[in-house]
Amino acid sequence: MTKKRLMSLIPLLLAAATLTACTGADDAATPTPSEIPTASETPPVSESPTPSVIAAGLDVPWSVAFHDPTALVSERDSARILELDGAGGAREIAVIEGVAPGGEGGLLGIAVHDDLLYAYYTAGDENRIDRFTLTGEPGSLGIGAAERVFDGIPSASNHNGGRIAFGPDGMLYATTGDAGNGQDAQDLKSPAGKILRLTPDGGIPRDNPFPDSPVYSYGHRNAQGITWDADGTLYASEFGQNTWDELNVIEPGGNYGWPEVEGIAEHDGFTDPVQQWAPQDASPSGIVVAGDVILIANLRGARLREVPLDDLTTSTEHLVAEYGRLRDVVLAPDGSTWVVTNNTDGRGDPGPDDDRIIRIAVD
Repeated sequence: MTKKRLMSLIPLLLAAATLTACTGADDAATPTPSEIPTASETPPVSESPTPSVIAAGLDVPWSVAFHDPTALVSERDSARILELDGAGGAREIAVIEGVAPGGEGGLLGIAVHDDLLYAYYTAGDENRIDRFTLTGEPGSLGIGAAERVFDGIPSASNHNGGRIAFGPDGMLYATTGDAGNGQDAQDLKSPAGKILRLTPDGGIPRDNPFPDSPVYSYGHRNAQGITWDADGTLYASEFGQNTWDELNVIEPGGNYGWPEVEGIAEHDGFTDPVQQWAPQDASPSGIVVAGDVILIANLRGARLREVPLDDLTTSTEHLVAEYGRLRDVVLAPDGSTWVVTNNTDGRGDPGPDDDRIIRIAVD
């Protein structure tokens, strides 16, 4: 199968690398220039235009979702929802009440479904999912009153998960972290350390793998990316602890091992990742299927990783050290790829225009 090169317009790329083990914490500070390749070490693609900046000056942006053609952005610490005007402007449409930012918690993932905005956020000792009716027209969008979808997800200063998305089956999926208590990831009675599958109003689908349970898969430390390919296969990115970050193919009812194993362990009863990376090269957050590749935004690794669907054990790296920490990657309605930087979150080294959303055109 010929591999579609959606990333051919990125000015700097790195050939697929062989990664080695290292120590480090998930979602940690961006490595120093000596730890990752610099632009001068990476051959440029001749005559490739520079990616364009969609928005700049954002405050810890975390997630992007589209309401028809209009992009909505969540900001973790300010709890703001912004709408982008397509010309570099960002307008506040709401501040989500009840958000209690701290550490890695705050206003995290957002999704749009049937003219409703869904938001995953930290509120004191729990993480919640609420939804809001979107009102008005582009340029004057607003939201209605909050309606609780799901709550009781353990929270902490780290490991809050937070990515939400609607699958091809119309169900709402949410990644949750272990909130610092690894054993909860193995406890089917706890929503921590899981991928949850819910109906749009927060109910439990009858065909979930565990009766009367929102749990779709378990044994996750801190998954922050979910996406589906054209065949409906679900993929998730996950922060490891000190040894391996992961890309997983998610099966209903699957146990992905945390805290008993990390990375590829070949241990009976646990599902191994299809690819793993040292945390200093990765810390993977948002992911998306684009054509026949998976794109993965990396925080500590400060790069965009491309994994071909026809060989999930290999990868190619892009934007290495060009824009700093990368939190999310999404497909826009026009087919372009948008990448969200995360240098203002207290762990990066922000430039004068950070944080930004970068647009990469298709061929």
